[in-house]
Amino acid sequence: MLNHYETVFIANPVLSAPQMKEAVDKFKGIIAAGGGEIVHEEDWGLRKLAYPIQKKSTGFYYLVEYTTGGQAIDRIEIEFKRDERIMRFLTVRLDKFAVSYAEKKRSLKQGKQEEK
Repeated sequence: MLNHYETVFIANPVLSAPQMKEAVDKFKGIIAAGGGEIVHEEDWGLRKLAYPIQKKSTGFYYLVEYTTGGQAIDRIEIEFKRDERIMRFLTVRLDKFAVSYAEKKRSLKQGKQEEK
């Protein structure tokens, strides 16, 4: 059975745009290799951290929403821990209400972009 997950990770702020893209592609590849499917992704960009992490006060935030089996999460999280470009990450399993909320939020955001 495939579950719905959402992972937000914070990458080191000294990365260049190609390095950040490479890191994102690596983790998307790990999800796909584990039998998962990317549902949605958002680049939140460079943001100020609530508290310093590794003596840095900013970081690149990235959100990935996907479906995969539970056993693939262990592999993904191990890769996050091994990658020195990633400062923090959080993976959350979404229930049916969170999934519907995320879909509604995306459709509202898409509607606003179409109006512009």
